[in-house]
Amino acid sequence: MSQRVTISVENHIADVRFNRPEKMNALDPEQIDAIIEATEQLAQMKDVRAIVLSGNGKSFCAGLDMSSFTKTDTTTSLIDRTYGNANKYQHVVLQWRRLAAPVIVAIHGACVGGGLQFASAGDVRIAAPDAKLSIMEMRWGLIPDMGSYSTWRSFVRDDILRELTYTNRIFTGEEGKELGFVSHLADDPHARAMELATEIAGKNPDAIKAAKRLMNKLPDMNEDEILMMESVEQDKVARAPNQKEAVMAFLEKRTANFTD
Repeated sequence: MSQRVTISVENHIADVRFNRPEKMNALDPEQIDAIIEATEQLAQMKDVRAIVLSGNGKSFCAGLDMSSFTKTDTTTSLIDRTYGNANKYQHVVLQWRRLAAPVIVAIHGACVGGGLQFASAGDVRIAAPDAKLSIMEMRWGLIPDMGSYSTWRSFVRDDILRELTYTNRIFTGEEGKELGFVSHLADDPHARAMELATEIAGKNPDAIKAAKRLMNKLPDMNEDEILMMESVEQDKVARAPNQKEAVMAFLEKRTANFTD
């Protein structure tokens, strides 16, 4: 895989890092291809129970590399659905939400434009208080178009989302927590994300993945559909070997030995 994105796996946790530090992990065509390749590789790692996504260097991701604009493929319309229900630029972001394992995003430095859209696809976002976030696209006369409207609707208030989209105002990680973009603050976001990933990786992986599938579908379901999916997922998990192991490990006060 391209060294634009690195993956290391230990104790069922994938430590994934954007690796273009000299450009603050800004997005050019090669970076986008490397990120898609990384998500495809992660999707095949059945023993990965939690994923931590961060950026090497001074920033998480500074958004679009403007010097790469001339390299952008103009032969394909954004309307073309080249990846299921999405185009390439929506797919590269939404794949993080669609991965079976929970994704914890560690945010430091700049997290703007496409960077914020990647962060928003995570299950949990941990940011440094002084991180710089922005829905930046309006600066370039554009709208956010990497799929994040579908994620933002579940955790950002409508009027706040409108204001920040219209103004491309930069806000800190601390304010981001107040506005809903950030789950937790930490002086060392990566260390805190690894702690959370370790806790998640110690739970029944079948139940964790079932819970994520259910929560991913919540915004699009009515009550009847939610109740049915809850029952279907619980039927898959209950009384299965990993669920029995969770109970026995708790009763015997030992670390569970789950299978993937």
